Amino acid sequence: MSRRDRPARSWPVRQDKRFQMNEFLRELEERLLDPAVRRDRAQVDALLDAEFREFGKSGRAFDKAEILDLLEQEGELQYTLALEEFAAATLADGVVLVTYISTWTNLETAEVVRARRSSIWVQHEDGWKMRFHQGTRIP
Repeated sequence: MSRRDRPARSWPVRQDKRFQMNEFLRELEERLLDPAVRRDRAQVDALLDAEFREFGKSGRAFDKAEILDLLEQEGELQYTLALEEFAAATLADGVVLVTYISTWTNLETAEVVRARRSSIWVQHEDGWKMRFHQGTRIP
């Protein structure tokens, strides 16, 4: 079973719970950035909360239905992606804030786009789901 096919409720086995949570939530964030997952409506739907909202790096606001439609139409992207300064902070029981910097490099044009990103993940009976996401482009 590949990392992207693993259910969102499975946790890696580690002794350190903070490390465990960081790695697990990083995997979920990386799944949502994976082109194969992004084009698979069912996988994205399973990872987003019913009340999901996003403020994109463009400044636009999106709800879950809009994101599902946009990602389905995204098409093939040729890029590399790096996550830096990844951190997870528990806000309440079953609610975690994730922050990081993403660097997208377009392999065709060599354009590099960096953004500060934050997500709020909420634990449900059927797994962890992203409730909120914001991306702010770094000039």
